[in-house]
Amino acid sequence: MKAKQRSLQLCAWLLTACLLAPSSLDARYQPTRGWNAFSEQDEVQAGREAATETNRKMPVLPESDPITVYVQHLGAQLAQHAPGEKWPYSFHVVNQKEINAFALPGGPIYVNLGTIQAADNEAELAGVMAHEISHVVQRHATRAASRQMAAQLPLAVLGGLLGRGAGAQLAQLGISFGFGSYFLHNSRQAESEADLIGTDIMYDTGFNPHAMADFFQKLNQEGGARGPQFFSDHPDPGNRAQAVSREVTTLAPKTYRSDNAEFRRTKQLAGGMKPLTAQQIAASQQASSPGGGGVPAAELPSSNTRVFRHSEYEISYPENWQVFGDAKSAVTIAPASGVSENAIAYGALINEYQPEKVHASLDDATHELIASMRQSNPDMRQLGHDETIRVNGVAGKSVDLIATSPLTGADGKAVRERDWLVAIPGAQGGLLYVVFIAPDPEFGQLRPTFEQMLRSLRVK
Repeated sequence: MKAKQRSLQLCAWLLTACLLAPSSLDARYQPTRGWNAFSEQDEVQAGREAATETNRKMPVLPESDPITVYVQHLGAQLAQHAPGEKWPYSFHVVNQKEINAFALPGGPIYVNLGTIQAADNEAELAGVMAHEISHVVQRHATRAASRQMAAQLPLAVLGGLLGRGAGAQLAQLGISFGFGSYFLHNSRQAESEADLIGTDIMYDTGFNPHAMADFFQKLNQEGGARGPQFFSDHPDPGNRAQAVSREVTTLAPKTYRSDNAEFRRTKQLAGGMKPLTAQQIAASQQASSPGGGGVPAAELPSSNTRVFRHSEYEISYPENWQVFGDAKSAVTIAPASGVSENAIAYGALINEYQPEKVHASLDDATHELIASMRQSNPDMRQLGHDETIRVNGVAGKSVDLIATSPLTGADGKAVRERDWLVAIPGAQGGLLYVVFIAPDPEFGQLRPTFEQMLRSLRVK
């Protein structure tokens, strides 16, 4: 009898231990190190505010939509295996054609309908969502914002922020987490971390982790108009498939899940829909706020393009925008109302820069150019670190900057301006550079047009 009681007690103890034991990923998980100005409560609040803005600006499907219900169900399964802080995850579907997904601080995650349409199986979709969950786990957005704050504020001010939140300082520093925010544009280091943790989340949920790398690789190979937005927000860290494979080899072999009826039904529903393009969404944003806000109607770019041929390069641009300059000079491409006598509110500036140092490297020349720009505009600040990119096969540098716009808000105060600088080698050891310009709240609306212009840029 006593032996039987001891056996029952042992079984009860083992059951309790199993229920309380952390998942395999919790045991392996190593949180990102580094200072974060945001407490967990600040982060959740920032995410909620950004989600409210996103839901207002973007065509988000209703919570009751069958596609959203499925994505919420799948997301909840994945989030159950996410390590670290148990954030209040929520999952949403954006009725947008371009393939993309993004995560806001503290848990809100958005998946474009085009991503669901492009996924060949449930594991590929789960891979995208696990990747986004991993950005939340690692707090990538608020850590990037914290680094930016540390670069801008004196140590005494930073110390004053600790313990009482940083939210009140965000607007003054040009920091926001809404759709199109700079801080949702991930670094290659952040992408590597999200790939690694996403691999483990998929494994623990029962999905084949290789499907995540397969989907990203498929997008990279297919290219086209739908994929570039994804890689703009999720730059390829390099050797993605190999990194995932290495991580999988550290995990015990298991039988993975196959597609279920719910996924097949959702794919069929998504396949019958015609999601909006980024340009259509930008137009609808303007139509929904005729009293102000959003890009003014005169500035909205046409989907039809023209080609401008300079002596050093050629570039496509919206046909309802104008070229200010000629084939031998600096050029501004913008709507007529986006340019004043001495300032650009919306558009692109293209010019050449000759660094003082002979045979300067691309990196040195770009930083010298930024320093020159800041001399003429002391209010200008760099957001984050510059990144190496390729423009039609040519190595270049990409830098995000923020400054004061020549426009004013409804309250009469100046608004913040986003400047996206891209520099590539030009003639005679100099730089050919493009600065894409828009007020910060509207930059996300114009970014698809700016990216399309950049993809068309060809040096002669």
